[in-house]
Amino acid sequence: MQGIHHFIDTNKERFIHELFELLKLPSVSADPIFAQDVMNTAEKVKQFMTEAGLENVRIEETPGYPIVYGEKIIDPTLPTVLIYGHYDVQPPDPIEEWESDPFEPVIKKTEIHPDGAIFARGASDDKGQMFMHIKALEFMIKNSKLPANVKVMIEGEEEVGSTSLEWYVKNNHDKLKNDIILISDTSLISKDAPSITTGLRGLSYLEVTVQGPSHDLHSGLYGGAVANPANILAQMIAKLHDEDNRITIPGFYDEVVEFPSELRQRINKIPFDEEAYKRNLGVKKLWGEKDYTTLERASIRPTLDVNGIWGGYTGDGAKTIIPSKASAKISMRLVPNQDPHEISKLFKQHFMSLAPESVEVHIQEFHGGYPYMMPVDHPGYKAAEKALMTTFNKEVFPFYTGGSIPIVPLFEKELGSKSVLMGFGFESDRIHSPNEHFGIWNFLKGIETIPYFYQFFVESHNA
Repeated sequence: MQGIHHFIDTNKERFIHELFELLKLPSVSADPIFAQDVMNTAEKVKQFMTEAGLENVRIEETPGYPIVYGEKIIDPTLPTVLIYGHYDVQPPDPIEEWESDPFEPVIKKTEIHPDGAIFARGASDDKGQMFMHIKALEFMIKNSKLPANVKVMIEGEEEVGSTSLEWYVKNNHDKLKNDIILISDTSLISKDAPSITTGLRGLSYLEVTVQGPSHDLHSGLYGGAVANPANILAQMIAKLHDEDNRITIPGFYDEVVEFPSELRQRINKIPFDEEAYKRNLGVKKLWGEKDYTTLERASIRPTLDVNGIWGGYTGDGAKTIIPSKASAKISMRLVPNQDPHEISKLFKQHFMSLAPESVEVHIQEFHGGYPYMMPVDHPGYKAAEKALMTTFNKEVFPFYTGGSIPIVPLFEKELGSKSVLMGFGFESDRIHSPNEHFGIWNFLKGIETIPYFYQFFVESHNA
């Protein structure tokens, strides 16, 4: 797109400085101590959206943290793109593992980012990626190159379940009406293998507690005579997978979509260095469901994992007890056609059946989400593919990620729109972990690419 490179070269230092302003604000939605910082971040996002040339920019009240909304309607007969992002971030803990202050952004060169990467909480998830859209819109609006109508919706509760956004979407169908939703909250495979996320797994999340005696017992006096909840819990969890690492819950796979062989071949065509993958993770051998590759296991197959397990004495030294109870948090990643509510129901029934009469089992259900698929023949996908091919000059891969973005299926249900997941981070960005970072090259490449999406989507809409 004519002028985009000059625009980036002339303004990149300003872009980075402005992004730093956002990153310095600790907008941690999970911790009430940061409530005012979250509100201040919403105000800062409003400021940048206004300066970019968006109109009707306002902070919209919700039952929780507000949504920053703005728009630019140039012609009601043209297609409308809805941009979604979030300004809240994960807690920075554990602080001691950060190499620099999580809310004092710094630029460091790394092997993957020789041009430098911005290290700060929220750099990649999602302030940096959200900000790419604001800067791309600034270029298009101020240079009269915006070919479509645009609506921008930036929320402040993505990291805690998007409850208020769900309320907002359900109550603003007309305002949010669009032809396509564009989101950058995902990653590229690499600089040499640009990709578009075309599949997201759903999620079912529960906490289980095995209750035994009314209080901790002396393991010498009562050991062997009273069921140990920690032992029982471990045995029950072990029975949730068989020897082929398939999940044993009856009915769990009944609705699972089996991908055709040609699509599995396309997935496995993605450049993937298994040895480097193991080195980066610090493991000697990979693990998973029999008859599927690592790429398939981590994207198009459902999973069941223990996220945390505790019970009894875990302090220094020895304390010989039988704990009164033991607990675990368990998540299941779901694939197309699996309903998180039905899967949670099946889990509860099966897990309860595994318990001996010597203990009681309590199960608490937390948030979940549906899986999502973007067809590769959809005009939105085609526009994103063409945009990436233009700026990368390389083959673009459809990428089925193992993560979940529960709001994406909700958008489709409530607004009737598909979402294009055109992210520019890398999986190595350490989102949700200490030392989160976002490459400057990635940040600028996103600003360069986004305007092409608008161009090609309008062209496909008019074809």
